[in-house]
Amino acid sequence: MESPVRNLIGEGTLIKGDIESGGDIRIDGRLIGSVKSSGKVIVGQTGIVEGDLSCKQAEISGAVKGTIKAEELTALKSTSKVEVDLVTKQLLIEVGAMFTGKCVMGQTATVEMPKQKLG
Repeated sequence: MESPVRNLIGEGTLIKGDIESGGDIRIDGRLIGSVKSSGKVIVGQTGIVEGDLSCKQAEISGAVKGTIKAEELTALKSTSKVEVDLVTKQLLIEVGAMFTGKCVMGQTATVEMPKQKLG
């Protein structure tokens, strides 16, 4: 079994556009666009996402404005600031996290697997 591919958007990096990944992705920079991942999406303390996240698991320590759909667990760390509509199976909110928006729990969000192109 292959391990998931790790992708990193570093601090100080700005990306405008949508990202599709077959593995985990960590965002420490700024993304204006959506992320679709069949793995885990981590938004670090310096990370800012203005768009939608669709993934298996989400761990947020930075800022997200948009929607989050996580098939399994969404974890909002104490440093997170989110303004989102959230659909997740399980939700963990640490003391200090700032959450504004709607949350639907107990349902599984469907995540489409990114289609990989050959060549």
